[in-house]
Amino acid sequence: MPDFKLLLITDTHYFASKLGCRGEAYEEFMKYEQKCFAETQAINEAAFAWLNETDLADTVLIAGDLSFNGEKESHLEFIELLKTLKAHGKKIYVITAGHDCNEHPFAFDETGRLSPEGTPREELFDLYYDYGFADAIAVDKENLSYVAQLAPGLRLLALNNDGGAKRTHTYTARQIEWILRQTKKAREDGQTMIAMNHYPLLPGVPLFGLFGKEVVMQNADFITTMLADEGVHLCFTGHMHNQAINVKLTEKGNRFYDVCTGSLIGCPASMRLVSFSENYNKVEIETLPVPDFDWDLGGLSKDEYFKRQFDMMINTYLTSMRDDPERFLRKLKAPADNEGLLNVVQRLGGFLNGATVGKISRIFGVKCPEAIGDMLFVDLAREIVRNCFTGDAPFVYGTPEYDVIMGVVNRISPMLGAVKVNGKPLQLASLVEKSIGKYGLSDTNATFRLK
Repeated sequence: MPDFKLLLITDTHYFASKLGCRGEAYEEFMKYEQKCFAETQAINEAAFAWLNETDLADTVLIAGDLSFNGEKESHLEFIELLKTLKAHGKKIYVITAGHDCNEHPFAFDETGRLSPEGTPREELFDLYYDYGFADAIAVDKENLSYVAQLAPGLRLLALNNDGGAKRTHTYTARQIEWILRQTKKAREDGQTMIAMNHYPLLPGVPLFGLFGKEVVMQNADFITTMLADEGVHLCFTGHMHNQAINVKLTEKGNRFYDVCTGSLIGCPASMRLVSFSENYNKVEIETLPVPDFDWDLGGLSKDEYFKRQFDMMINTYLTSMRDDPERFLRKLKAPADNEGLLNVVQRLGGFLNGATVGKISRIFGVKCPEAIGDMLFVDLAREIVRNCFTGDAPFVYGTPEYDVIMGVVNRISPMLGAVKVNGKPLQLASLVEKSIGKYGLSDTNATFRLK
């Protein structure tokens, strides 16, 4: 089979700026946002201009959340970008996701929050028909999924997993039956099949797995085993806006790789070049930067600009524990009307926002390396969280951060002996260790074999 390359982007979250992205309510909303908002049109226009001209690959995959929050005007303008890309000879395959079918989206101006026209889910098939469905060799219209022939011997299983009208973030029973028919057909036809699915199927870092359907698809363990054992060993995902490449080995000895890519419009803003060789068995992943875009960055580089937005989000969460615990709990979808819980969160927030790493270490009887003793806890916490999203987290064994974090975790773990997750005892130390430091495949650039 010939070698093959494709370009991958996800979570474009295009927003038609004319709808409104300014004012006091907008600024307050952005304090809790990882992704940019007003800038999305400029970022997308620059990215698509680059995609139009690049000769790296002629095939472009876009793994869901095409619009910011389902605004009809955003979809229409985004489709104009797709038309231009197609006019430049690119083959385009998209899937839609939860942010694309919202009948009550929002915008902002000086008067406050606005309500632009939204997009019902049943309109998405026709809107994006020319960008995957039209050239598909099999279509599941109800579940907005299809199979495309990317190259001789290579098929794409493009899966929408919003769960239909119930928005369950998983596949319906009927969709699973359809998937199994397609994987069987691919094997019978001697095809290598890869997948694209908006929600991650493996947690980007182990700690993400504790947060359920918000960060990983429901029934993900069953789905990944099913796909791998059916011969689908690679899936491109998004949703979490993080960079991650992870692998699972099934009981039958089959590998499943989840390549999750950061959002186009927020830290870590990125694209991927994916190269297939050796009869599509060898896969090389290269991370590409989002191109420069037309916006006043205030003297910052684009990476610094994206990072500033991300850090503001983390800072806001940390300070709101102390200053607005009710809103903090609502953002985490936790009970915000429990007076006792509110008091605990506020007291804890007050302490953490002033404590140094050294002080917290002493409380737990853990030796703190002098290099980070005077570092504020909130600064370390912000870096840990950002590293989980940018990928290749650096706090591995032997670093001072590792020594302190794992020292405290090992003190806490015995207190959580009775806690179970999915029916199994919580292995907190292992989850934290493999989240603060990357072991195995790089999240940024990696080469691996599917079989």
